[in-house]
Amino acid sequence: MNLDNTDRAILQALLEDSRASQRELSRIVGVAQGTITNRLKKLESQNIIQGYSVVLDPESVGWSMTIMAGLRISKGKMIDVQQKIAADPRVFSVYDVTGDWDSIVMARVRDRADLDDLTKTVFTLEGVTRSFTHVVLNTVKEDGFAKPAPE
Repeated sequence: MNLDNTDRAILQALLEDSRASQRELSRIVGVAQGTITNRLKKLESQNIIQGYSVVLDPESVGWSMTIMAGLRISKGKMIDVQQKIAADPRVFSVYDVTGDWDSIVMARVRDRADLDDLTKTVFTLEGVTRSFTHVVLNTVKEDGFAKPAPE
């Protein structure tokens, strides 16, 4: 899927404000509103834009700690274990990775007791042979989205 400079400018504007109207996008990008309408339809139909979302402040909605865990998973159990972990409402990302771990899990917990529960229930599921948990002390940057790659 080839993105041109107009597509990239639209995506950049939406990453900064996903609630921007087509009229506002037209002004920011410097193209006609009809062009914005057509480009958005194309970007959505090609699954480049997969949805629009709200970014919440985790602490304001009850999550006081962010957790990163590296997991080693028994051979043949990866998909099953990752699906079970992903079903936990505290978990917001599950990745297959290279290196020392088979999977990296990102989660948010309410407090230390919730972290203890997550560690003892989710990170010890059958098939998890080892876990290594980190508590995030300070978030320097977290926006969840990479900018469009340059041409």
